[in-house]
Amino acid sequence: MTTDSVTILPPTHALTGKVSPPGSKSITNRALLLAGLAKGTSRLTGALKSDDTRYMAEALRQMGVTVEEPDATTFVVTSSAELKAPAAPLFLGNAGTATRFLTAALALGQGRYVVDGDEHMRKRPIKPLVEALKSLGVAIESPTGCPPVTIDATGRFEKNHVIIDAGLSSQYVSALQMAAACGSEPFTIELAGADIGARGYIDLTMSAMRAFGAKVEQPTPASWVIQPTGYTATDFQIEPDASAATYLWGAEVLTKGQIDIGTPSDAFTQPDAKAYDVIAQFPHMPAVIDGSQMQDAIPTIAVLAAFNETPVRFVGIENLRVKECDRIRAVSTGLNNIREGLAKEEGDDLLVASDPSLVGQSLPAEIDTFADHRIAMSFALAGLKIRDITILDPGCVAKTYPGYWDALASLGVDLVRNDKK
Repeated sequence: MTTDSVTILPPTHALTGKVSPPGSKSITNRALLLAGLAKGTSRLTGALKSDDTRYMAEALRQMGVTVEEPDATTFVVTSSAELKAPAAPLFLGNAGTATRFLTAALALGQGRYVVDGDEHMRKRPIKPLVEALKSLGVAIESPTGCPPVTIDATGRFEKNHVIIDAGLSSQYVSALQMAAACGSEPFTIELAGADIGARGYIDLTMSAMRAFGAKVEQPTPASWVIQPTGYTATDFQIEPDASAATYLWGAEVLTKGQIDIGTPSDAFTQPDAKAYDVIAQFPHMPAVIDGSQMQDAIPTIAVLAAFNETPVRFVGIENLRVKECDRIRAVSTGLNNIREGLAKEEGDDLLVASDPSLVGQSLPAEIDTFADHRIAMSFALAGLKIRDITILDPGCVAKTYPGYWDALASLGVDLVRNDKK
C-alpha cells in the first residue's frame, strides 16, 4: 500500500501565467456515450482524459465499440449504434456520470448487463433511476439502492412516459433523456417534484444530444419530450472544464494574481461557471451562498470563505452529501483540522466562520481527501496562504484533472511530494 501526500509551500508572489484546464468531464462522458449510440465514426476533440472518462471509454470497448485515442485530447469513436452485452461486469470506478448514464442506455440493449463501481460508487444512490426504469417494464435490480445494478434488457421500454424523482441528482434525468432517443416512439419525462439537483446539467445534455441529431423539447419546466431519432455520428468539440477552472479562479483571487485559462468565464455553458461571479467578489463574498446550481464548485468557494472578510453560510447543498464522498462533512472536517471552529454543519447547511488573519500562519494540518478529487484540489488553495497544509492521497485528482499539481507548479507553487511505501 502506498500512502502519498503533498505539502504546499505558500508562494511569496502573485500567481500569474497561462494554464489550460482539461476538457469538461461532464461533456466528455455525455459525448462518449452519444458517440457509442450513434452509427458511424465520431471525433471528439478537446476531450478530458481522466479516470472517469477512461472508465466510460473502456466500458464502450467492452460492448463492441471501437474507441481510439490518437492524441491527449481526442477520442475517435466508431460504433454500430449497438452496445452489445459484455462478457463481464462493467467496472466504472467512482464515475457517477458513466454509471448513471449507462444504466439507462443499457436498458434499451439486448441481454444482461451488470454496472458496477468501486467501494465509493457502491455507496452512491441510484435507486430513483432504477425505480423509474422498473416503471417502464425494465428488468433491473439494485439490491442496495446503489451499484451494482443488473439489467436484463429486451431492447425496448414498455411505456413512453416516466416520472422521475431527480431531487438527488439531475443525472437521472440526463440518463433517461439520452436513452429515450434510442426508443421506438416519442418519450416524455416528467419530474416527480419541483426539486432537481443542478438543473443546468440537463441543458448540457440536451445540447449534446442535439449535436448528435436528437430532437428534445421542454414543454414545461418539469417535463421533456424526446423524439425517437436515434443518433448520428458527428465531430464534436468539448469545452474546458468549468469545475476545474474554479480552482484557478480561486488561486488568482487568493494571491491577487492573473491566471489566463484561455476561456472567458461567460463563454462556458457548464453550471459551475456561475461560481466565477461569486469568486470575483472575494474577499467580500456574500453572507449566504446558494450552491444548488453550482454544486461541484462549492468546496472551492468554501475554502476561499475561510479567508473572506465575513462569515459565509452555504445553503442548497444537501446533494453534496451523496457525491464522491459526503462533501459537506469532508469540507467541514478539513477546515476544522486547520483551525477548530472554522466550519460548522447546521443540518445540511455549511457555515464557514472566516478569518483573514489565517494568512501567513503556520497551522500544520493533514487534509483527508476521502479519495475525492474536489476535496484535494480545493484544499490546495488553503496551502497557498497557510504554511504546513498537507494533502493526503493527492493522486485522487486523476479522476478529473490529472495535471492539477503540475498546473500549480507551472504557476510557481512549490510542492513537497511525500511518497511513503
